[in-house]
Amino acid sequence: MVPQDIDNVLSMVQELAAFEALEHELTLDREGLMEGAFGRRPWVEGLVAEAAQDDGQAPLVGYALSFKSFSTFRCRAGLYLEDLYVRPIWRRQGVGLALLRAVCAEAHRRGFARVEWSVLDWNAEAIAFYRRLGGMHQPEWQRFRLEGAALARLAEDAGGNGTLQMDDGPATH
Repeated sequence: MVPQDIDNVLSMVQELAAFEALEHELTLDREGLMEGAFGRRPWVEGLVAEAAQDDGQAPLVGYALSFKSFSTFRCRAGLYLEDLYVRPIWRRQGVGLALLRAVCAEAHRRGFARVEWSVLDWNAEAIAFYRRLGGMHQPEWQRFRLEGAALARLAEDAGGNGTLQMDDGPATH
C-alpha cells in the first residue's frame, strides 16, 4: 500500500462495513489512516491487490490491514490481521488467498510466532476458507472491547499518572 491507495482503501472499508452490517460503527478518518500507515511511527501495515485491465488501469480489488501484536506465551511478535477484504466481483479468484499468503510471508520473514484474526460467526464462507487453509478456530476465547464512554471512564479512573493504587499497594504500568 502506498499513500495514493488510501482513498480506495477507505472506499473498500465502507464496502466491508456494509457487508458486515456494521456501517453504524464506521467513522472513516483519512488522516488517521494516513498517520497510522505512513506517519512518523506507523502502527498499521497495508497490502493491496490490483487487477490489470486492457486499458492499462489497475484498480484496487482488495486489501489487507494488519498490525504487530505480541505473544507472552511465545515471547515473540505476531501480526493481527484487522481486515482482509476482496470486492465481491473478484472473490473466488485467488485474491484473498494471495493477500493472506503475503501477510503470512511477511510474518514468517520477520520471525513472528503467528498471524491471528477475527471473523464474524455468521460468515460461513470466510470460516470455511480459513479452515481449508489450516486456520484454527478458538471457541474458548471470547473477544472483549472497551470504547467510547466506558473507555474514557476506565481511563479516568486510572488517574493518568502511570500508577494504579491497588488494595495491596501501588502497581505501575
